[in-house]
Amino acid sequence: MALWHKTQQLPQKILQQMQNTIYGDHFPIEVRHFLAYWIDEQSWKTVDPDYPQCEHHIKELMSYFIREIENKANSFDGQDLFLNKLKLTEVANQFKMPNMQELDLKNSVPPYHSDSTYIEINQDIDTLKCEVQRNGELIRKLEAEQEALSLKCYEFSKLAEQINRFQGNCDIQNSNHSHLFNKLISQKNNLEFQIQETLKIVREMQYRIIEKSSVIINTVSALVDRIVDKELIVFKRNQQLAGNGGEFDTSHLDVLQNWCGKLSEAIWICLTQIKEARRLVTLIAKCCSQDTAHVMNSLYEAQKQMTELLSTMATNTFVIEKQPPQVMKTNTRFSAKIRLLVGSILNINVNPPQVKVSIISESQANHLLTEKVLKGDSSGEILNNVGTMEFDQTTKQLSITFRNMQLKKIKRAEKKGSESVVDEKFSLYFQSKFTAAGDMDFQVWTLSLPVTVIVHGNQEPHAWATITWDNAFAEQGRKPFVVPEKVSWGKVAIALNLKFAHLTGRPLKADHMKYLAEKLFKIQSEEYDTMQLSWSQFSKESLPERSFTFWDWFYGIMKLTREHLKPLWTEGLIHGFVRKKEAEELLSSCQIGTFLMRFSDSELGGITIAWIGGGNDGKEVLMLQPFTAKDFSIRSLADRISDLIQLQYLYPGTPKTKAFGRYYTPLVDTQTATYNGYVKPVLVTHVPSLIDNNRCTIGAGGLHSYPTTPNSTIFSSSPPPMITDPPQSSLINESSLINESSLINEPSLINESSVSYQNQYEANNRMDYDIVNFSSELDFQLN
Repeated sequence: MALWHKTQQLPQKILQQMQNTIYGDHFPIEVRHFLAYWIDEQSWKTVDPDYPQCEHHIKELMSYFIREIENKANSFDGQDLFLNKLKLTEVANQFKMPNMQELDLKNSVPPYHSDSTYIEINQDIDTLKCEVQRNGELIRKLEAEQEALSLKCYEFSKLAEQINRFQGNCDIQNSNHSHLFNKLISQKNNLEFQIQETLKIVREMQYRIIEKSSVIINTVSALVDRIVDKELIVFKRNQQLAGNGGEFDTSHLDVLQNWCGKLSEAIWICLTQIKEARRLVTLIAKCCSQDTAHVMNSLYEAQKQMTELLSTMATNTFVIEKQPPQVMKTNTRFSAKIRLLVGSILNINVNPPQVKVSIISESQANHLLTEKVLKGDSSGEILNNVGTMEFDQTTKQLSITFRNMQLKKIKRAEKKGSESVVDEKFSLYFQSKFTAAGDMDFQVWTLSLPVTVIVHGNQEPHAWATITWDNAFAEQGRKPFVVPEKVSWGKVAIALNLKFAHLTGRPLKADHMKYLAEKLFKIQSEEYDTMQLSWSQFSKESLPERSFTFWDWFYGIMKLTREHLKPLWTEGLIHGFVRKKEAEELLSSCQIGTFLMRFSDSELGGITIAWIGGGNDGKEVLMLQPFTAKDFSIRSLADRISDLIQLQYLYPGTPKTKAFGRYYTPLVDTQTATYNGYVKPVLVTHVPSLIDNNRCTIGAGGLHSYPTTPNSTIFSSSPPPMITDPPQSSLINESSLINESSLINEPSLINESSVSYQNQYEANNRMDYDIVNFSSELDFQLN
């Protein structure tokens, strides 16, 4: 409840933004309000929705949560709370729906502020501003005392001069002169006493200013520590994880700029105050010949520390807002955006600085971080790599966007052992310099996330392996760009799930992760999480009996799913990661015509359809030769499923039209759809029947395909004779009386091409001619 109470105290702008991004129909804000105590009491740090092992715990948490909502709704009595009761009851019923069972309650807690960080930092900054304000008042009082002291000292010197003249020109023994002389002496003594009292006050003020400045320095140091060394590092780490598909709130940089701006402003004001205090102390020392060495040394040290803190803020808030692509192809345009978070505070926007970009190697990045100096020339040539920062009056942002950079060439280091060019990491080096307050020169620079450089598209998969491993397992404060050689499978599983979910729209399940672990470790176990996986196993070593690595296989599936199967995968229509044997076991008890789709083990970027067929010998599980992206560029998976009459029910028993109907390509009247006088052909997927020795069809129950298919389809190595008599029916849709050409050229149970032509149309009757051409060598492949 404490967190929710603090959340309600956020600025109106932040509250509005939080309400728009976090709460809505999927999670009404009323639930957050009435269930605040229960939500804030949960240990969200132990819940990781991207970690399959947390799935059971999340489901239990969800059940408890629904129960709490129902209890809260039932506790409402009276007409005033009637609408709230209806709302909570409706929400509870909504959360019980199957598609809501994977709700991530953690999202109901404001991002970045779940531990009250936002409120605490704002409170600390407000406290700092008050301290700086009090210190300013103290210095103004010191200035007033210094002015008063100067007047008194001036009066004292005039009085002393008058007494000296009086003694030289007058006989002080004379009663009249003696009375005047004594009066002057009394005035001098009184004034001297006032000066000494003022000096005591001034000395006390000086020490109070030193003490107050020390407190401010400590407060500023703690805030710099928290904002620059923690929150900004968290931002950069989240930015790197976003390269693997992690959630990344870009608006948090605005929050960081707000903090950095307020903190830099406080540092700047305090620095000005300390300079003013030093000036006043110098004037006081001249006025009264006071020993101020200790005070001046203390103030000098305070000024030095404040200057260093301001320098830290300026150099560490030169931030890459938009990272360049981490897999960079030569001669390809790319962009990046840089922002200086303290630009407006230091008035740098009056004369905006230039920013230059170059590319450097891993060894150069390491030397730069240790020696603060770039060693040697850049490792490549970048076009359009210099620009001037611009200031936005509305957002108070000083930034520059490089929109048209292009890497023309790259210089690579010598390779060692089995290293390839895409194992080599580079970084973009952004640098600038500017002057603040007329006398403070700053040289700022920052490095991008690691990038790999490719010259051809076929290098992309392995380049992404390098980047994915680095993004997932980079450690804070590392030597560029060192990553662990081995990590636990539990961490790898989280990284793979994050990447897959980001690209395809749906995360992997626990049994998917187990399948991947079995594939990698080549053993079955219940303790995969703690098992160590090496970089070599991940992306270098070929899988058993395969010519490709685990990453090649996994990347191929991600790419295929993202580009051709995303809607089907997101809706859960694709079984995906399942062993062939397990697929057979799942289908063996189903009715004939039931099918499921699994990613191919043998074909890179392939997906196969397994289905249960039947004949005289009983049921049999069959599998189509895998489809690839090339196949789907011709005809979609949903349309292919529609074409194949052997496929009737999506596992476990959903009619295929119900499951895939909305993804079918709508049929059009091709008789009118002509192009340059020609009728456009329609492509149809076809699987010829498998015929046993008794010529019994193995297909969907009771459905026969191409009865004229020769008996030797599977086993004969010589080509069958040409079929001259066309059958009276075929698999091709004949709902439209048009001239239609259907090309069937997809690899299926056998390696064949089957071409069907419908090219005869007469006024009173219609005939279909099916010509099946078999290759000279038939390959029966079950994947």
